Amino acid sequence: MFRLVSVCLLVVLSTSSFKPSEEPGIQFSSARWAEVLKQAKAQKKVIFLDAYASWCGPCKMLQKQVFTQRSVGDYFNKRFINVKMDMEKGEGPALSQVYPLEAYPTLLFIDGSGRVVKKAIGYMSAEDLLDVAKSVKPAGGV
Repeated sequence: MFRLVSVCLLVVLSTSSFKPSEEPGIQFSSARWAEVLKQAKAQKKVIFLDAYASWCGPCKMLQKQVFTQRSVGDYFNKRFINVKMDMEKGEGPALSQVYPLEAYPTLLFIDGSGRVVKKAIGYMSAEDLLDVAKSVKPAGGV
């Protein structure tokens, strides 16, 4: 019995205690959309919205190959409130009425008032995504 408890404890410790506290890449908020808008306004930040669908291949590629890169995460986490939303579930269908989509993935940069300031469609490399993000003016006008 002692051996079983020891093995279980070792497994738990090895999977949780030794993980880095923050993964590289974009950290996405799980807050509701109304709260995200409030945060953006209060923090004078632009929202980065990854509007995706669960069945979308290019969406999955962005998630695995681009959003996880340290350089992308460092830039986006500092400058934007990042939100990932499946546009076919939860708040997604209602949001797609506000922000009509032509294709997946659609990457939207939205100010705290809910106005789209930049839009990009489709898969892109980390370098291209960073170029798009660098062209977005800060919400505070800085």
